[in-house]
This record gives sequence, C-alpha cells and structure tokens, in this order.
Amino acid sequence: MKFTHGMIFLLVAAMLLPACGSAVDVAPDCKSPDVFCIGVVTDVGKIDDNSFNQSAWEGAKQAEKNLGAIVNYIETADAIDYDKNLETFGEAGYDVIVSVGFALGKATSRVAAAYPDTNFIGVDQPQDNGEPGPINLVGLVFPEDQAGFLVGALAAQMSKSKKIGAVCVADSIQTFWKYGEGYKAGAAYEDAESGTITEVTVVYHNDVGFDETFVDPTWGANKANAMIDAGADVIFGCGGKTGNGAVSAAAQRNVYAIGVETDQFFTLPEAKKILLSSAIKLITPGVFDLIKMAKDGEFPSGNYYGTAGYAPFHALDRAVPAEVKNKMEQIAQGLIDGSIETKVPAVKP
Repeated sequence: MKFTHGMIFLLVAAMLLPACGSAVDVAPDCKSPDVFCIGVVTDVGKIDDNSFNQSAWEGAKQAEKNLGAIVNYIETADAIDYDKNLETFGEAGYDVIVSVGFALGKATSRVAAAYPDTNFIGVDQPQDNGEPGPINLVGLVFPEDQAGFLVGALAAQMSKSKKIGAVCVADSIQTFWKYGEGYKAGAAYEDAESGTITEVTVVYHNDVGFDETFVDPTWGANKANAMIDAGADVIFGCGGKTGNGAVSAAAQRNVYAIGVETDQFFTLPEAKKILLSSAIKLITPGVFDLIKMAKDGEFPSGNYYGTAGYAPFHALDRAVPAEVKNKMEQIAQGLIDGSIETKVPAVKP
C-alpha cells in the first residue's frame, strides 16, 4: 500500500501518540538521513500496561534520551490492525519499528519484507520457524529456563514445607515448558547446594486447545489449591489468566506466589501481599541494545537473546533473609557468566 505525502501526514497525526506534544514530533521527517526515528506498535492494550508494551516503550524512550532519537507509538485496539499499524511507521520512513509480543509475529514478518530499508525488532518473536525470515527483522527472545531456574531456587529457599508447585499453560508452548522445567532445575540446584530435598510439582494445562490454555483461571486456581492442600507453600503461576488464577488462589490462602513474564506486583493487585517475585524478561535493555545496534549500522538478524531475571521482592522484602538475597544474586551472576547452567534443553524433547 502506498500513501501520498499528505495522506502520510494525516495518518501519522491521527494515529501516532507523540512522545512530546508538538506537531514536529507527530510528523517528523523520518525519511531524512539526519533524523533517527523509532516507532513502537503495541499488542492489543495500552502503552502503560506495566507489562510488555510499557517495557518496550521504555527501551525506545531510553534511545530518545541517549541517542537523540524521535520516538512515537501506536496502541493497537484490535488484532486486525497489526499490519496497518506497522505499515504506518514503514510508510513514514521510520528507521526502527518495534513490534511487541508473540501475537504480532506473522504481521511483523510480512511488513518487514515489504520495507527492507527499515529495521524491525520483534519482541518475544522467535525467528526459528524453519524458514528464513527477512534480514531486516530480529527476534528479541529470552532464556525462559533461566528465569524459571531463578524463581525455582528462590522458592526452594523460602519454602518451609519443602513442597513447591508451578501451574503452567500447555507444555507444547516452548516458552512455558522452559519456565516450568527451569523451575524444577532451580529447586534441584538449591537442594544440591544446601543438602535439602524439595518436592516440586509442575502441571501443564495440556487437556485443552491452544485457544483455551491461557484463559482458564478456574483450572489454574483449582490446581494451585490442590497443591496447597498437599502442603505446597510456594506457587509459581506460569502463563496468562491460567497462571494468574493460580497466583490469586495462593493469595487467598496466604501462600507465597511467584508471577511470570513481567513484574506481576503491578498487574495483580490482589496478590501484592504474598507475591514473592516474578520470573521476568528484561525487555527494556534488550530493545535499547538493538536500537543502538541499528543506529550504529550493526543490526543483527535471526534471534537476539536478551536477559532473564527475577523481580524485586516488594512488600515481602523484609521477609526474605539476607542470605537468600545474596544467594539469588550469586545464582543470577552465575547464569550470566555461564558458571551455572540450567541443563534444560533448548527444545522440548
């Protein structure tokens, strides 16, 4: 689809929410080689969602501050608008387009192929589907097994009953299988270090289709409650509303809970009092690093691995002993420098 200059201005003015309020920011001359423009297209939801959208936007804002970039975003209201929103930035001549979330993967690949002079960053969009993708598209992906490992080690240290659980969406989804297996591996690592024995129960919602596995909080709550009834005192909620159901059930039973993907202290207010941490993807620095590579002419293709981690303890900070905090920092550093390995396969066997 081609637009005239006038149409571009009207589209951008109507659809882009500027970083600042001036007309210059709304319709910058992004086709000029002297202007470096970054556009962020959110998944369905708002830019301030305390989740992936906001984290990606903060990476762009860091580029505005550190690299002098002009940054704008489009909030996607409906999934049918993915292509159109990405094309809006492409037609306007943006240098980098950040596409947020797994759901935009196919649209991002299509639009990247149509705009070969623009660099595309697909947040949480793996580029390993067996077919070569556009060379101007990189998937910002994360070692979910390491994030799971970290919170598994934390759960094992904080558990008094030495029984912990994880309630996950279907293990056919590699991301969440890696979280769950990493959780088990982290607990096993802590046991080996401390000479303890922790019983770890991980369940995957494999009994429904892909369209249901993420949106079943009742199943998540029921599984969490069954684990708590059996003595578990830390529950990892792993995936969408299903995992949220497990976290909420733990909150109702006053049992430690752990969130996933982003810091769920900000997204599940009912669980704040018992949320020990969350297994998180550090999206902001990953987005910024890739934007900087684009500006420096060193933009990669394929997959680029960001960093995984664990969220702050927030309301439970005083409940976490200093020795546990120190141990968690050591484990995190060991995963980064390679002295500690999760031993979780890259692909589910």
